[in-house]
Amino acid sequence: MNDTRIPARLTARRVGVLMLSAFLLYGIGSMLATSAAGAEAAAAPDSGGASPLLITGAVMMLLNSAAVIAIGVLMLPILRPRTPIIAVGYLATRFFEGVVLAIGVISLFLLSATAVAGNFVAYNVAMAGLGIGSLFFCVALFRSRLVPRFLAVWGFVGYASFALGCILELLGFAGAGLVSTIPGGLFELFFAVWLIVKGFTPVATAAQTPPVARPAFASHS
Repeated sequence: MNDTRIPARLTARRVGVLMLSAFLLYGIGSMLATSAAGAEAAAAPDSGGASPLLITGAVMMLLNSAAVIAIGVLMLPILRPRTPIIAVGYLATRFFEGVVLAIGVISLFLLSATAVAGNFVAYNVAMAGLGIGSLFFCVALFRSRLVPRFLAVWGFVGYASFALGCILELLGFAGAGLVSTIPGGLFELFFAVWLIVKGFTPVATAAQTPPVARPAFASHS
């Protein structure tokens, strides 16, 4: 067994777990936090503070921000030897996503209708940024063959749809963002499971491993 592949295999599993975790954390957390914030704003704007339900949901959403930034950090050493500019760009994309989503979470604590709307805007801005930045990520996956190329193509189409839908949502086309998340969301779920089960393509990771130096006195027989 080639021990040089172990770090890449471990990184793939970590990225996959983080992607699945982020999906669940934001999905459940957003449902809890936005419903609680909306209910509290409508019932008693001056009730004296956030409810435990809102706090729980907000914490889950903030953990999602930490998870998506960690994905960019973990992918940096994997992508950098192949596409250094895209590697840094993908890290910046994930950082942008995490920070903007966190701003949306903080706005929920204003406990007003506009606060919920602010979180909605923050979500769509973050997802539009993720979709655009991840197009280059999928190009890197396609060129490097870190995963099968059909996955890279699927991801490119999914993220393009995601970005377009969120931009249309921001422009006032209600529902466009929700519909556009389907291909990109399914890709992220499948991609996460693929990384956990299969990891990166061994040939692609081995191609980046420097050859082992042989002693000058070694036999050529």
